Amino acid sequence: MAFRCFLQAKIHRATITEANVDYMGSIGVCPKLMQAAGLLPNEQVDVYNINNGNRLTTYIIEGRTGEICLNGAAALKGSTGDKVIIAAYTWLDRQEWEDHSPSLVFVDEQNRVQG
Repeated sequence: MAFRCFLQAKIHRATITEANVDYMGSIGVCPKLMQAAGLLPNEQVDVYNINNGNRLTTYIIEGRTGEICLNGAAALKGSTGDKVIIAAYTWLDRQEWEDHSPSLVFVDEQNRVQG
């Protein structure tokens, strides 16, 4: 059976704290959020901007506490204060997907884990 792609982890409605077009690229994410979602440095993620509908694919770097920072070209896809969803996906075979459950991380206005 073929592999299928499933949501692995999601950080839901995080707030962009900075957009730095002069940085080389990526998204800086608070280490506590990365840990809660099970995301690793350099892991590919999709970022969905709730405010303007922009979507992009990039990779995570460890940011400062509370930080969600769009870097490089990604910085043109969002502004400080915008809400975003950060999602990672994984390929699973049938045996894996039957028991799969993604990590869902919900945050408050200061990008602190809720619940």
